[in-house]
Amino acid sequence: MKRIIEFTKRNIRRTPYQAIAASMVMFLTFFALLTFILLAAGSQKTLVYFESRPQVIVFFKDGVDNQDIAALDEALKKDPRVSATKYVSKEDALKKYQEDNKDEPFLLELVSASILPASLEISTKTPEDLAPISEVLSKEPAVEQVFIPKDVIERLTSITRIIRIVGGTTVAFLMVFATLVILMIIGFKIRLKRGEIEIMRLIGASPAFIRNPFILEGLFYGVVGALLAWVVSYGLLWYFTPYLKDYFKEVKLLPVDPIFMSGLLGVILLAACFVGALGSYGAVRRYLKI
Repeated sequence: MKRIIEFTKRNIRRTPYQAIAASMVMFLTFFALLTFILLAAGSQKTLVYFESRPQVIVFFKDGVDNQDIAALDEALKKDPRVSATKYVSKEDALKKYQEDNKDEPFLLELVSASILPASLEISTKTPEDLAPISEVLSKEPAVEQVFIPKDVIERLTSITRIIRIVGGTTVAFLMVFATLVILMIIGFKIRLKRGEIEIMRLIGASPAFIRNPFILEGLFYGVVGALLAWVVSYGLLWYFTPYLKDYFKEVKLLPVDPIFMSGLLGVILLAACFVGALGSYGAVRRYLKI
């Protein structure tokens, strides 16, 4: 095995530009794969966050008795389609308004608790339950208005679907392209070494001894490209985390869990070994008739 590794090192050193080209193709492939996975995971987490937020907000008329609100709240809690409810009084609404507009003192002077409506925030178990729940609530005499921010969830769902389709297609194409690049580079090297391979056969070298250095070379390109892609993507995430945390605010996407990134490293290394081995094995089967 030691001699096979030495032959692999020698093959790589003799053609450094081809080694760099193969590693860069693998880097681009797995960088795209990591970008797709991170985007898909982030969009899915964002979607789950918004689905868990109050999806139906009921604004009550002024002068509604608290007992009527409590009775409606109790009835909603017994509904199997409702996962949670939260009552927001006029004072709570004012506090939230002041928090949201703390940088606009002029707006704070114009608003008091008396002009803000009390409300009930309701979360349903699935987005499909939004319409029937809102229809029932709109018929209540104490209800002034029913608000459903379903457009946010629908938009996020469509974005998540697009990321999966476009990202998956792009990564699949790059995987095939990277495999073909490895196949061509290893095949080119085999053709260049035909004379040396014939001599090794004549002196009794086993087929495995001749074949394995080329397969190990393909594995090397895959692993190097995947490791470099992981380091670059993690480094970019770490660098931009302070800026992106303020942008996402309540959605806790960053910093990315190190355990998640470690698992991701294991996944792409396995994928890299598969692509590198597949490309080099294909070249050996095609050009090395042993």
